[in-house]
Amino acid sequence: MPAMHGSLINPDLAPVPPEKRDWSAWNIAALWIGMAVCIPTYMLAAGLIGQGMNWWQAVLTVMLGNVIVLIPMILNGHGGTKYGIPFPVLARASFGTTGAHIPAIARSLVACGWFGIQTWIGGAAIYAIVTTLGWISEDPETARIGFLGITGWQFACFVAFWLVHVVIVIRGITSIKWLEAWAAPFLIAAGLALLVWAIVSVDHPGQLFKSESEFTSNGQFWRVFVTQLTAMVGFWATLSLNIPDFTRYTKSQKSQIIGQVVSLPPTMTLFCFIGIIVTGATVVLYGEAIWDPVQLVARMGSKTVVVISMIALLLATLSTNIAANVVSPANGFSNLAPRLIGFRAGGLITCVIGVVIMPWRLMEDLGAYIFTWLIGYSALLGPIAGIMICDYFLVRRTRLDVEALYDPEGEYGGVKWRAVVALVLAVLPNLPGFINAATNTAGTDRAVFPAIFDTIYGYAWFVGLLLAGCLYFVLTVGRARPAATEG
Repeated sequence: MPAMHGSLINPDLAPVPPEKRDWSAWNIAALWIGMAVCIPTYMLAAGLIGQGMNWWQAVLTVMLGNVIVLIPMILNGHGGTKYGIPFPVLARASFGTTGAHIPAIARSLVACGWFGIQTWIGGAAIYAIVTTLGWISEDPETARIGFLGITGWQFACFVAFWLVHVVIVIRGITSIKWLEAWAAPFLIAAGLALLVWAIVSVDHPGQLFKSESEFTSNGQFWRVFVTQLTAMVGFWATLSLNIPDFTRYTKSQKSQIIGQVVSLPPTMTLFCFIGIIVTGATVVLYGEAIWDPVQLVARMGSKTVVVISMIALLLATLSTNIAANVVSPANGFSNLAPRLIGFRAGGLITCVIGVVIMPWRLMEDLGAYIFTWLIGYSALLGPIAGIMICDYFLVRRTRLDVEALYDPEGEYGGVKWRAVVALVLAVLPNLPGFINAATNTAGTDRAVFPAIFDTIYGYAWFVGLLLAGCLYFVLTVGRARPAATEG
């Protein structure tokens, strides 16, 4: 065990001792169910069908994307389980004790943005509950507070949901394990109940599968499919990096592998399917496609149904937000100054940033454009995953000197320029396509860069991961000696 007085360690970043690694396959599975069951997952198929896919093409794309991202999940999770170390510490092996701030903060900033957005969604659900019960009555358009851009009650509901996160953060990682384990069965039951409602509410269930593909050729389908598949991979590209933050608590490699295999692809696929079927029912019942579950619940009429449904949405949002968008930045910020910032302080910093960014404005400005950014940040996170996997499995053969990971003057000290160079070079091919997408000029005469870069950008995660891994291997092989120390 590394000395606790080092400048790169604190109790939250230190390796979890074997006797405290008590998470089973169920705990990991419950974690993924809790993260996967959320409003963005439910609405994923809307974007795919909007691009011209029919229902089974959309479901297949989601399933395949999650099977693909499962591979780096399991690979990156290996180091966490074997050595009991979190993501920022594992990244020190490839990027260096100082260079590890690059992947850690890149991941943290994305999480902070999503934390704010998810917290706003949860606050909106609370607002829907209190207005449905008649506890408050106001016109959101006329009651807005100038500098906030929302009403006082909307802000109060946002803060109330935000405070729930703060309490869980203060209680630490044990409360997160407890939350996910208890939330998972309830969320599965809520989703299946919604599916049953859709099937029994229509006269002929076959009506729910009427969406037709809009593609006129195989080539047209494949162009859209590859881009959307990359977006599906990008949905969890963040967690494919910081999964060691959770697998460090698992009992064995078997637990982390089985827990992820039986939960991530099936849950994402199931809830995407539920979203499609339920939305098909709204077309039959209400004459329009209602993809937003909050709007759907409001249409159901019964106050009891609305309140119970909103509570389910609240729990789904909370379980996703805590695991996916608090743990990683908490450890990332802690890694910046371990002596000053622990997990709780890092989590609180995340919570504060989530308020400061005013996520309701972010939602208003970005809207559906958020899913374009799924490809955008996968172009950055894919190369980081490629470098870490190559370093851990191919260069070091899974052997790390754990004490050196906490030594600024040791084997992993400073910045490892080979990893940084590989990262920059792997991001560059995707940059022109990202600029075209960000300026909304891709595929038009106004595009800043030629169309070939849009094609490359459609494969952003795959291009970045493979290119970075290959470049890092070429730059590193023969120069790094695997440590003899086992964790």
